[in-house]
This record gives sequence, structure tokens and C-alpha cells, in this order.
Amino acid sequence: MRLLFVVTVLLLTGLLGVGSKKAHSDGDFEDNEFAEFEDFDDEEEEGTVVEEDAEFPSESESQGQAASAGKNDDDDDDEEEEDEGVVETEDDEFDHMMDEEEFIGFDRDTRAGKGKPHDVPDLKIAKVPIHLRTNWDSFYLEMLMLAGLGVYFLNFLAGKTKNSKLAQAWFTSHKTLLDENFSLVGDDGTSKEVAGGTLMKESENIYTLWCSGRTCVEGMLVELKLIKRQDLINVMATLLKPLADQIVVKVTMDPAMEKFCFCVANKKSIAKLHKEQTDLSQFAEKKGVEKYNIPSSFQMLSEIPEASSFILDKRVCSALEQYESQIEYIHISDQYSGPKNQYDDAQTKMPEVTPSLVFCFNVPGKGKTRVSDIEGTVVLMKLVFYCVDKVSRMSLSKEARTKAERNRQKAEEAFLKLAHSQRQEAAQQRREEKRRQEKERIMNEEDPDRARKLEEKESKRDMKRKQARTKMMKVKGM
Repeated sequence: MRLLFVVTVLLLTGLLGVGSKKAHSDGDFEDNEFAEFEDFDDEEEEGTVVEEDAEFPSESESQGQAASAGKNDDDDDDEEEEDEGVVETEDDEFDHMMDEEEFIGFDRDTRAGKGKPHDVPDLKIAKVPIHLRTNWDSFYLEMLMLAGLGVYFLNFLAGKTKNSKLAQAWFTSHKTLLDENFSLVGDDGTSKEVAGGTLMKESENIYTLWCSGRTCVEGMLVELKLIKRQDLINVMATLLKPLADQIVVKVTMDPAMEKFCFCVANKKSIAKLHKEQTDLSQFAEKKGVEKYNIPSSFQMLSEIPEASSFILDKRVCSALEQYESQIEYIHISDQYSGPKNQYDDAQTKMPEVTPSLVFCFNVPGKGKTRVSDIEGTVVLMKLVFYCVDKVSRMSLSKEARTKAERNRQKAEEAFLKLAHSQRQEAAQQRREEKRRQEKERIMNEEDPDRARKLEEKESKRDMKRKQARTKMMKVKGM
């Protein structure tokens, strides 16, 4: 009963104190600006009052509390020793950076707490791009390039070998005929001593042979223009547009050869020759071939009809008819100077001319040439020697010679006029350039007096130039 009475008194006292404080705070809230701070003071006072009025523990409880306090002191000592043995780390140094109120949007949960183990994240293996994988499928471009280079190299070896074999086969099959007509066959032109039997290799598809030592002939150059079989791109183009290997024979005659220009060729080549060859464009004209017994696929360019009739005899016409597909053209001229120079319009000298016979033959096969095909061109080489002998024996009439001389004199005069006009144009351009420079110098002159003197000097020079061109006219009196 006594204990219950004490507890009841304490409760009533506490309730009365709380009521009085509440009434006091309600009355002074509006007048006191520091009311909220007073609430904190009242709460502290209340806590102290309650502690003072609290009941004291008994002896057994005090002994238990003393034991627990001693134990807690021992624990605190151990913690202090542990704290002394702990070294301050970098995370402890930057603990002030973890203040949530100091930094806006900082989430403390995102970082692991001090002393807590971090969660080990799951390892994710990144996908390697296709172009970085060591797989053969990613090197298909390189493999295609290597395969292309391999095919090109193999084609180069095969084409080179094929052209060399064809050239040697031609030389072997024609050597006997050439030795019968020339004293020197196959001179390389490099050694001081005369040496024959050499087929010169200009490139992988062009071979040349020089022959000399025959009457009425200064020399003969045979050029084998084979297909570029060593070039893969050219081989592929040949599949779309077939080409044939060609043999070009140029025979340089003595200057005593008769003066005339003549050409017989197929329709595909005649227009090109008439346009590009200087002698044919100046002296020769297209003539009909109806009165000659030659195929209609050929056309003729001729200067002297007498010379054309002399060359196109029965043997030559039969050869043109029999080897129609193999004979490209036959060009005979005493004014042969080769193709026109397309880039040199201002020629001041007459081109050097040599009396020549030029033959062009196509090897059968249209690119698929066999050794037997190129060996069969011996008959065409015999035709060359027949024409050489025929031209060397030719003798034109007086009228034909006079006509040829007149044509060459007209051509020379036309060339000299053209060269003179070109020189005049060049001189006029130089004068205009000099006059332009003089005017620029006058315009750039800073001294007005000197500029005026230069201008007067230029005007006097122009007046003298005009007076020199004026013609004097005499008027007769009535």
C-alpha cells in the first residue's frame, strides 16, 4: 500500500506539471518568438525531474549493475585498445564526404558500410565484335585478294611462256627462208662484231628481228606483235572482243625506188591508215578495185594508177584472195614517214621520209594461236620477198614520173606555207605579249610625268607602224 501510494503521488505530480506547462506554452506562443526553442528546454527539465523523482534500486540490483558496469568498463578498455591498434585508412579520412545533408542527391546506401564486406558483382563476358574474332570467315576479303594475286601470277607465267614459245616457233620455221634472202639474220645491234641468230625481246609480247644484206634493200625489220597473254585484264577483254596476233614486216628500200604511194587494205584498216599516215593522206586517193581480181573486202589507195596495175598482178591478187583473213594491209611508198604526230602542230621541218614497204599479217586462230598456225605464215613471208623484187624492178613512164614530181613539189610548197604562217602567228603572239607588258608597265608607273612620256613614246611607235602599211597612190592629172 505504501509503495502504491508513492507511485500515485508521483503520477499526479507529473500530470499537474505537464498541464501547467501546456497552458503556459499555449498562452505565450503568440507573444514569444522563441517558443519552439523553449519547448526543447522544457523537455530537458522534464527529463531531469523524472530522473530525480525516480525510484532508487535495491542492493541486489545495485550489485548487478555494478558488475555489469565493471564488465562494460572492461569492454570499453578492450575497444580502446583495439581502436589504438587500428590504422586510419583513406575511407576514414574522407568520412565527411559521406554526409547526406551536405551533398544533394547523395545516397548512402549505394556505398558499402565501413567494415562490411562488399558484394561481389556478377562477371559479364563482353561480346567480341566480328571483325576482332580470330575466325577465317572474317578474312574473306584478304583471301579473295590473295587468290586474285595468285591467279594473276599464274596467268603471267602461262602467258609469258606461250608468247615465248610462239616467237621461237616462228623464228625456227622462217630461219631457213631468211638465210636464203639475207646475209645477216638476227643482229642484236649491241656487239661490235657481226653476230646473227638473235630474236630480240622488246617486252613480254613484242619480239623483233633485224635482217640486212640484200640487193636494193637497206634492211628489214620483223616485229611480232603478240597478244598480251601475260596480262590477265587483257585476256579477259580478249574473251569479249577477240584479237589476233600480228606480224609487221617493214622493208627499207634504196633511194633509187620509183616515186609513188600505194596501199591495199581491208575496210576496217583503210580509213585509219588514210587518216594517220602522212604520205597516204597527202598523195593517195581512194580508187575502185572492180577491175582487179581481188576480194570486195579490200579497198585501195593509189597515187599513180600505173604503179597500182603493175603491183596487183595475178600472183598478188591470188594471194589476196587466198589469204583474205590473214592480210591486214600492204603499204608501199617512197614518202613513208610513219604516223602523224598528233601533238606537234607547229612543224618547221619536212618529216624525214624513207622508201619503204610495210606488210601487216594476222596469225590464224583469233587469239587461240597454235604453233602450227604461226609456222604456216611462211607463205606470207614469200609474198613479201616477191613484192620487194617486183618494186625494185619497177620502171614508171615519163608522164607518171612527172605527175609524182609535181605532187611532191606541191606538198612541199604547202608545207612551207604552213610553216611560214605558223612562224608568223608565233611572232604576232610575241609582239602582242611585248605590247601587253609595255602597257602594264605604263599602268604601274607611279610617276605621272614618266608615265605620260612612256605613253607618248608608245603612241608614236604605233603611228610609225601604221604609216609603214599605208600605200602611196598617184593620181593622174586631167
